Order: sequence, then C-alpha cells, then structure tokens
Amino acid sequence: MITVEELKSLILKAFVDVPPPPDWCIVESGEGDEPRAVQEAFAGIKNWRDISPEELDRAPNGLGSALSFFSDEAFRYYLQAYLIADLEGALESNDPVWHLTSGLTSEAKRDCVNCLRYGARTWWDASVYTFSVFTAEQAFAIASYLQYKVSAGDLLESDEASVAEALSNYWLSRCSVSP
Repeated sequence: MITVEELKSLILKAFVDVPPPPDWCIVESGEGDEPRAVQEAFAGIKNWRDISPEELDRAPNGLGSALSFFSDEAFRYYLQAYLIADLEGALESNDPVWHLTSGLTSEAKRDCVNCLRYGARTWWDASVYTFSVFTAEQAFAIASYLQYKVSAGDLLESDEASVAEALSNYWLSRCSVSP
C-alpha cells in the first residue's frame, strides 16, 4: 500500500502546474448567499497553501461547503488542498471522497439533476463534465487517493461501495486517457 507521504507527493506532482482560478471564476453560480460567500472567501488567493486546513474545512463562514460551489476551474485547483488536508486528518466538515464519487454511480446515470431546469442532464453527466478538466496524471492521483481511502479502512461500507463503483465506472479509465 502507498504511504500517506507518497500519496501526497503524487498529488502535488500531478497538480503542480494548475493555475489558481481568477476571482471572477471561483464559483459556478451566483445564485444564493452561499456561492457568494465562497466567492468572497477565496477571492484574491493566489496559492492554496496560504489557506490553513482549518480555514478550508470551514469555508465559507463556518459552513464547510466550498467544494459544492466551486467552478470547475476552482475545483481543479483547490482539490489538491482538500486531498492533502484529508490525508493529514484535518477535515471534519468536508468529504472529498463524496465529491469525487457521488455522481459516478450507475444510479447517477439515471437521476436527473433538475429536469425542469436542465432537461435530461443526469448527475453522471454533470460529474463527468466537471471531472473532464483533470489530466490523466491528475485522474491517476485521484484514483490513488480513493484507493488509499478504501485500503486505510476509515470509510463506511456504503462509501467503500461508492468508491469501488466510481473507480470502475470512471476514474480507472480516465487514468489511461491522454491529456
């Protein structure tokens, strides 16, 4: 099994060239107070290392929901910070595993996001689109992280099943796709 330090190095190497998102591109939507709070919390940040794991976990305003509102670009940039913080045991509110698996189950291929607003778009479609920003090397780092989380034995059985399905349905094949 890969060690935590080896996995952290793998993640950092895979994401080393990802630029921070411009301030106008931090959140996907401006609808509601929470996305605006995420925008404000991350505006002006040029290096994810300038945010403590505790701040990441609570952002925005103690809600701990930033990962749910990031734009694709911000998700790609800040994911490494969340993965590292999780591996260091510093996250209490955030669950990167959920964000990397929830839309990649077979059931998600059938469940519409919001049929009235988005037509036939499923959670699978939305997730695959979001994750399409990752290179094969980044997908490999993500798959390695997910595999580590299962082998570490600190996931619920239902989470282990979701990880297995997400790896099988999506992440492992993305590792072999050229950027």
